[in-house]
Amino acid sequence: MNIHEYQAKELMSSYGIKIPAGRLALSPEEARNSARSIGGNFWAVKAQVHAGGRGKAGGVKLAKTAEEVFEQSKNILGMRMINNQTGPAGKLVKKILVTQAPHIKKEYYLGMLLDRSVQKVVIIGSAAGGMEIERVAHEAPEKIIKIHLEPSPGFLPHHGRELANRLNLPSNLTQQTVQLIAALYRLFVEKDCSLAEINPLIETEEGEIMALDAKLSFDDNALFRHPDILAMRDTDEENPNEVEASRYELSYIALDGNIGCMVNGAGLAMATMDIIKLHGGEPANFLDVGGGATVEKVTAAFKIILSDPRVKAILVNIFGGIMRCDVIAEGIISAARELSLNVPLVVRLNGTNMEQGNQLLKNSSLKIISANTMEQAAEYVTKQIQ
Repeated sequence: MNIHEYQAKELMSSYGIKIPAGRLALSPEEARNSARSIGGNFWAVKAQVHAGGRGKAGGVKLAKTAEEVFEQSKNILGMRMINNQTGPAGKLVKKILVTQAPHIKKEYYLGMLLDRSVQKVVIIGSAAGGMEIERVAHEAPEKIIKIHLEPSPGFLPHHGRELANRLNLPSNLTQQTVQLIAALYRLFVEKDCSLAEINPLIETEEGEIMALDAKLSFDDNALFRHPDILAMRDTDEENPNEVEASRYELSYIALDGNIGCMVNGAGLAMATMDIIKLHGGEPANFLDVGGGATVEKVTAAFKIILSDPRVKAILVNIFGGIMRCDVIAEGIISAARELSLNVPLVVRLNGTNMEQGNQLLKNSSLKIISANTMEQAAEYVTKQIQ
C-alpha cells in the first residue's frame, strides 16, 4: 500500500526526522492561507498523487509570495498529471502540499527496502539526489551505495557513519545523518514497510540534514497490525477494480489487453498470461481467486473482469487442489446468469471434482467453451477475439 508524501512526512517527523514545515491544501485559497500560516518567503507547491516524477510533469512549482502560491495552486489542482509512472491515463490532482522551500546546499538519495535475494534490509544511498534512482543505477551505477543489514542486530551506528563517509558528507553532519538513518530504519521495521525513500535528502545552507521529499510503501500482508496506516489509504489513487477486488480478498491487477483471466494460484495465473501471449493474445488482468474461493467470490471476480470495457473474451483456468472445480463451476454459472454474460467464455477445469464441475457447465445451457488443456484453452480464447 502506498501513501501520499504529506502522510509519509508526518510519519517520518513522528520518528524524529527533520522535514520542512508544510500543510495540506484542497483549494487555492487554502494553499494561500497555508503559506501565510507556515511563514517564510519561499514555498514549494507539490501535487499529491501516488507517482514520482512530479516536477517534470508540472506537479511541483516554487513561489515567492502567498499570491504566487495561490496562482500555482490553481494550475496544479485539477490537472491530470501524466508521466511514465502514471501511465497514459494520468493521475488527477485533488490535493496539494504547501511547504517551506529550504536553502539547499547539496542533494542526496536515501532509501531502504528488502533485498529478497539475500533476505536482508538494504540501505541505498547516492550523491545523485533528486534524480530517479533507476536512471542513476543505469547511467552511473558506481554512484549507488548499498549497505546490507543483518536481521539481528539490524542498523548500527557504524552503518550510518559508513554511508555518510561514502557520500562525502561534511564530517560535522555525520552524527545528524546517523540519527536520521537510525530513525528511518525504526520506521521501516516497526511499520512493516516494503520501501522507505527520501529523494532528495538535503544538506541545507544552515547545516541541517532534512527530508525534502518522502515516499513510504507498506506490506499489504502486515496491514492488520497497523490500523493507523490502513486509515491513510487513498482509494482515489488506486484502480477501482483493484479496490473492489480487495473487498473480496481477490488478487487483481489491471493490464492493457482484452482477454479477461480468472485463475487460482499466482504461478498458474502467470503461466496462463504467458500462454495467452504465446498464442497472440493480450491478457486484460491478473486475477487470482485463491485456494478458498466461494460462489460469492467467483461472482465478484466475474463482475470485476466484465467491468473493464476492453474485455472481449474470458478465460477461466482452474486447477482443483484445495479448490473444488464444482464450486468454481457453480460460481461461473451464477455469475454468467446474473450478469447476462455477452462475451465468449472459455473454461478449463482440472483436479478435484473436475468431472462434476464440467458436467455442471454442460448442463447449464450457457454458451461456455470447455477446454481440456491450457494449450487448448489459450487457442480457443484467442480465436474468439480474432
